[in-house]
Amino acid sequence: MGIQKDVSSKIKSNKELYTLILIGGLYSLSTALSNTFVNVYLWKQNEALMDLGIYNLAVVLLQGAAFLAAGGLAKRVDRIIVLRIGVCFLATFYLVVLMFTSTSRIYLVLIGSLLGLGYGFYWLAYNLLTFEITEPETRDFFNGLQGISGSFGGMVGPFFAGYVISSLTGDTGYLIIFGLSLSLFVVAVICSLFLQKRAAEGKYRLRDVMMERKQNRDWKRITYANYSQGLREGVFVFIISVFVFVETGSEMALGTFTLISSGISFLAYFLVGKYLKVKYRKTSMLVGAMLLYAAIAFLVYQVSYVKLLIFASIIALAYPLLFVPYMSLTYDVIGRAKEAASYRIEYIVIRELYLNAGRATSILVFMGIILLLPEPIGIKILLLGAGAGHVFVYFFVRKVAMGNND
Repeated sequence: MGIQKDVSSKIKSNKELYTLILIGGLYSLSTALSNTFVNVYLWKQNEALMDLGIYNLAVVLLQGAAFLAAGGLAKRVDRIIVLRIGVCFLATFYLVVLMFTSTSRIYLVLIGSLLGLGYGFYWLAYNLLTFEITEPETRDFFNGLQGISGSFGGMVGPFFAGYVISSLTGDTGYLIIFGLSLSLFVVAVICSLFLQKRAAEGKYRLRDVMMERKQNRDWKRITYANYSQGLREGVFVFIISVFVFVETGSEMALGTFTLISSGISFLAYFLVGKYLKVKYRKTSMLVGAMLLYAAIAFLVYQVSYVKLLIFASIIALAYPLLFVPYMSLTYDVIGRAKEAASYRIEYIVIRELYLNAGRATSILVFMGIILLLPEPIGIKILLLGAGAGHVFVYFFVRKVAMGNND
């Protein structure tokens, strides 16, 4: 009871924790409003899956480059500034989408690059702040609450956006939604003013942290797990929304799909964040990973809107089971690693580089399959292959020590 009270006291007194969750919530709502529909918006231009591959590949490649640059910058300036730079890139992305509409692939690369730069700077700073503001005892709570705020945004944003887009003619609805996303990012910048300044010192030693993988098995396992995570996320992050739109022909149906998925996820994140104990983390990850892979069965044979809803419901339950303990375990490993206090930026950059390498691999394979095989067959093969990524996440982290004395 004494330990629980101490943890509860730390949570209640940590105002920055709630400010960071608010910023994350605004980010989630903004991206939920628009990003669910950006791929559909681009696909509608000429109904070419290859164009989606080009756009999403630009996103992940520039995201990796941005992480490298943001990590070096965070060693010299306040990481809150890095966070704001990321938000500014994201805002610029929506401005460009609002101002220019084009089917050229140069345009796809441009907007994909802007989004990737925004993601890289934002997530480097956000992950770094998460590592610094939370402690091992409060990380499951934070990750659970962050998941709740993200799920709430996922419930409200796409449903509202789907209604607006479906109710208006032409691209008017899309332009309104992209404008709202831009406004939310402005509010996120204002909220960042309430976070304490956090400067870092020392040289940017990425090579030393990369070489640490040879000495620290847990760190090596975490990097491999992040690559495996990226293998699934690279394609699944955009192909499912296109599946739903192609099957229904309705942005409103896509919004409803996301509402149902996020509603279930909202409840699941709350329960996992509140009740999951450290000793059950790995069991939770195994169950979540197996459910995520099993759900793919609903995507590979006679896809229908009902089957897509069942798929969405299963993954909404499974993601919190996997990701709440997985993210907590990742930060714990970094916290125990050699010279973590001095090199925390480098550890987070390397982690994200592996994650984006997995995403890029997945998208490149997707593009190759589109060129070499008939789309229906190729997509099924890709889903079954890339979908195993989260199973490999568990495979790599199952031997990671749960604490300093394990």
